[in-house]
Amino acid sequence: MVAILAEPRSQMRVMRIDDVEAVAAIETVAYEFPWTPGIFRDCLRAGYECWVLEQSGEIIGYGILSVAAGEAHLLNACVAPVQQGHGHGRHLVKRMIELARWHRVQRIFLEVRPSNRAAVALYPTLGFNEIAMRPNYYPAKNGREDAIVMAMELLPPED
Repeated sequence: MVAILAEPRSQMRVMRIDDVEAVAAIETVAYEFPWTPGIFRDCLRAGYECWVLEQSGEIIGYGILSVAAGEAHLLNACVAPVQQGHGHGRHLVKRMIELARWHRVQRIFLEVRPSNRAAVALYPTLGFNEIAMRPNYYPAKNGREDAIVMAMELLPPED
């Protein structure tokens, strides 16, 4: 008999101030130009939707969503590089979309680096469409990198 071990389930929960160091550590490993712990603390203080993705009690990802004036903006969504490729990013972004729907916003926006091929491939499968480019938006090793601006219309549920 062969036993097949299932990967532990991941779950989302609200980010707490004591999660910031773990979140910032993932950010530093994942990005060449990471957010600082202070930025994450500011997002919490501002009342943004700040969530972490946990697996076996360990934070493996996070998402930050701002909501205002009938729109939402996915400011940051990240899965620890060692945990990528297992559907965690899809799970995380779907949760952020659910939160935007809960807030009854009309659309959700995000920016993504063209060099982030995995994210560029993921977002359209979740319903995002490319709507614009922001030239020189991100810092990059050799200057600046453009941002692809994507949006999703959040239509009210059909009765």
